[in-house]
Amino acid sequence: MGRSSVPACVILLTACAVPLLAHHGGGTFDLSKSVTYNGTLTKVELVNPHSWLYFDVKEPDGRISHHRCEMRSVHVLRRSGWAKEQFQIGVPVVVEAAPDKLDPNSCYLNTIRFNDGTHMDRYGQYVKGTGGALTEVRGPIATPAAASRAARRPTGEPNISGDWAPEQLVMANPRGTGGGLVPLGTLPQVDAAGPQSRGGGRRGAPPAGPRLYGGSELTDAGTQAAAAFAQADNPRFRCETTSIIFDWTFDGPVNRITQNKDTIELLYGQMGLKRTIYMNMKEHPAGAKLTRAGHSIGRWDGDTLVVDTTQFLPGVLNAPVRNSDKLHVIERFTLDPKTMKLTRTFEADDPVYLKGIYKGSDVIGIADAPYAKDNCKEQGFINYSKQVRQ
Repeated sequence: MGRSSVPACVILLTACAVPLLAHHGGGTFDLSKSVTYNGTLTKVELVNPHSWLYFDVKEPDGRISHHRCEMRSVHVLRRSGWAKEQFQIGVPVVVEAAPDKLDPNSCYLNTIRFNDGTHMDRYGQYVKGTGGALTEVRGPIATPAAASRAARRPTGEPNISGDWAPEQLVMANPRGTGGGLVPLGTLPQVDAAGPQSRGGGRRGAPPAGPRLYGGSELTDAGTQAAAAFAQADNPRFRCETTSIIFDWTFDGPVNRITQNKDTIELLYGQMGLKRTIYMNMKEHPAGAKLTRAGHSIGRWDGDTLVVDTTQFLPGVLNAPVRNSDKLHVIERFTLDPKTMKLTRTFEADDPVYLKGIYKGSDVIGIADAPYAKDNCKEQGFINYSKQVRQ
């Protein structure tokens, strides 16, 4: 994810009510501690919003205990060189992880070690080395080829069709045990600068004053709704779309854009959201069905695609900020033909929850992996210890 595409949670100056790193049991992983398990791999699920590693441990008394470790989203794992075939079921493994304070059979992966001497860290990037062994790369594992892309379509407008993705954000320490998130491409500079440049970890308490969101103060209704927001209210933890703004870059998805004669289709890697931008319409149709994608009409303003979207279902703009059916979003997509970066700026107004205009931007580039259909399976709210004892 690029520098201008910081997680939307950071834009919420009062901090998100829902932890993004680990949501199980209210974010109960103790990231200050590490536990080590010698076990046998039993299952791996590379899914959204979090992937999971399952393993069994033989206790000193001979009893077999069942465990699981949460990992990152399948989007970023796939782009980081992780694949299901790398995890052979039935093989012995050593798992180093942050323990869950409430669920002793759950954890958050730091490192998994295999019998052949290879290992994989939470934020590690891997390619196949000599003999097929995994080799860690400090930076992107693939460089997308931009030279073969035509900057314009035969009809003259900029060519924005294809697969696009934000730059990944990773911890400088690949085990995820300290420091803040940095853009993946900056890791060589971070390493050269030394440990002191790696950032400071978690943020402190939110600043005093009114809740602000993208420069807009929340209304009284917005403030009350945010204060009452619970983890169970977050749609992404139900494998549902959050909003057209949030899902475009959050968790590093690969998105697909298809330009047709009268429409432009946006396929979101996150939660499989599909948007159709109608290029031959001047006004939104009256009485259209409200959806999380809304209804979008577009036009080219020079080399900038301007998209106007209304008719949203009430929902969540970005947890804990809600949106009403009065939400109105204007996006502008501009392609830089030299860098092949696609910048989106956006403005959102919602008189029910926002006093002003919420503004922001993000940047995506040619994807380093193909678009893939989202596979989501929320399991973070399960108390695994109780489940395996049943």
